[in-house]
Amino acid sequence: MKLDLLYEFQPKIGPYDEPFPYGQKKAEQATYDEAIEEIRFADTLGFETVWCVEHHFRDGRSACPSNEVVLGALSTITENIRLGFGVSLMPPGFQHPARVAEKVATVDVLSHGRVEWGTGRSTPMEQIAFGVPADDRSREQWREAVDFVVEAWTNETISWDTELLHFPERKQIPKPYQDPHPPVWLAAASPPSAVTAGRQGLGLLSFALLQPVSVMADTINQYRAAQLEAEIEGIEPMTKVRNDRVGAYTLVHCADDMDEANAYGLWDSISWWYRHLAEFTLQWEAPNLTPEEQQKVFPLLQDTINGTVDVQNYIDQDMIIVGTPEECLEKIVRYDEAGVDQLLCYVQFGTLPHEKVMRSLELLGTRVIPELEKRGHRVDARASVAG
Repeated sequence: MKLDLLYEFQPKIGPYDEPFPYGQKKAEQATYDEAIEEIRFADTLGFETVWCVEHHFRDGRSACPSNEVVLGALSTITENIRLGFGVSLMPPGFQHPARVAEKVATVDVLSHGRVEWGTGRSTPMEQIAFGVPADDRSREQWREAVDFVVEAWTNETISWDTELLHFPERKQIPKPYQDPHPPVWLAAASPPSAVTAGRQGLGLLSFALLQPVSVMADTINQYRAAQLEAEIEGIEPMTKVRNDRVGAYTLVHCADDMDEANAYGLWDSISWWYRHLAEFTLQWEAPNLTPEEQQKVFPLLQDTINGTVDVQNYIDQDMIIVGTPEECLEKIVRYDEAGVDQLLCYVQFGTLPHEKVMRSLELLGTRVIPELEKRGHRVDARASVAG
């Protein structure tokens, strides 16, 4: 298994010492400065990919709405690490797929072919703001937009005339550096979406933060079964590049000493992360749900908001990975055994000091990654080789 990084560019937690907007501005600027330094360091340590999100209006949680800008900048100051769109929001209300094709291809050219292209359709809070349907119609819009991008990348000219998109014949430039185009992934928050990714020949970007590894393993099994079923039925991949990898993200922090980590706020940062997720969901997502859906969501989040969920529960179920290098490696191997190919380490969260994040990256790079390399890496769903 490979170790990746995931960045939401979460500003340090307010309230700030200075009034609006100056406190917010300084926090956001510091987040970018620190993240760039961390990613440049990770580039020297053997991390496989850095994934940057596209999120909108995520106050206090993510200050990264334009991942193509960030990844374009990273392409010029890194040499080895691959650059992941985690993800491009594809329904055309967010942005026309012709613009997505241009932006992703440009980063691929700048980086000499280091792009991994993640795709998704977001959640109701963001969808509604951009006029995207907050129902299954967005799924079909995602599919058509991805089709459009792949056609734009692999044909000399492209034109389109459907109910969703009307586009006159044009030549899309630049073309991607990778031939025929970068690998494509689908962000999947549910087993049905994982099955879709498997049947369509797309990589699976999954989530561990809110579920035990055993549950995630079952989702991965469904993904693999869908891959095999599609192969038996002769279903062609949705894109020109078959991608059968699984990526999963979770909070990760590696420390020399866990008592010291407690002193600089590790447990408080983990608790804050889950509590803020719950509070954000109830404030911004829940109003867009039906009363029945709200009744299902509210009980799941209330204990987190009240602070009555023991953080140790997240650790015991391997929902997060924290500890010494030896402890982190033991937990990471469980993800490997569950079928994860790339673990997206979410390292910049809560109030963790920048220098401690840097030390965590150093420990992961010098003490954990070499041990993972010794285990070898899966080539496809049914074979593994030393690598």
